[in-house]
Amino acid sequence: MLDHAWIAAHIPHQGRMCLLDRVLSWDEQQVCCVAQGHQAADHPLRAEGRLGIAAGIEYAAQAMAVHGVLLAGGGHPLGVGYLTSVRNVCLHADRLDDVPGELTVRATRLSGDDALILYQFDLTAGDRCLIEGRASVVLDAH
Repeated sequence: MLDHAWIAAHIPHQGRMCLLDRVLSWDEQQVCCVAQGHQAADHPLRAEGRLGIAAGIEYAAQAMAVHGVLLAGGGHPLGVGYLTSVRNVCLHADRLDDVPGELTVRATRLSGDDALILYQFDLTAGDRCLIEGRASVVLDAH
């Protein structure tokens, strides 16, 4: 099972900064994950008593990191990934900490090679889209 412990063991984000709880599904093009800790009073990305919607980009970045590990097979990422840009980001909410239930985090690989990957991402709660956009990841191959 690809649960929180598996995710924490395979991506660089550790402790409370590992925001994803499990992988629901994945294939060569996409990954779908679930997160539940967004309402926690001690969430590491909270500022001034709230978790702003832009924190959804970090959730998406972690899903992209998980996808890289899964694509590589053998439990090791293709290389260290660096989020280099986000574009066309649409914010459909003000914050995450007041959203009830689980968050679904999807990242879909649009294009890429050994050095650069472009993803489309979205964060939803039920049928409600909270944030969506595109992100570029540069790989620093080992």
